[in-house]
Amino acid sequence: MAGTVSVFSVMLDCNDLDKEAAFWVEILGVEVRQRFPGYIFFSRLGEKGPHLALQKVPEAKAVKNRMHLDLATADPEALIARVLQLGGTRLADHEMEGMHWTVMGDPEGNEFCVTPTE
Repeated sequence: MAGTVSVFSVMLDCNDLDKEAAFWVEILGVEVRQRFPGYIFFSRLGEKGPHLALQKVPEAKAVKNRMHLDLATADPEALIARVLQLGGTRLADHEMEGMHWTVMGDPEGNEFCVTPTE
């Protein structure tokens, strides 16, 4: 048995490391902690959360993400406006049994959701 396993980082593929880094620093308030050729690692997402990291890839995004971030905030519309201001896109709004969320895309089209804090 490998013992306790934890998520160290959530890796996001991208073409332009600097453009994506600037976007996620503004949206999440994280700091760039380490840079390696083709990689950027940010500070943790929360006190005990994983790191968000970027990995440079040669191909453009072609299909829907199989995994994405859900971002919760007290003011979803303010966050959505900030995402749009920083070059992101609003892709879809969803409502289900009193729950509402908005699917957004970062500047390279990677999907993530914005939802109200519970």
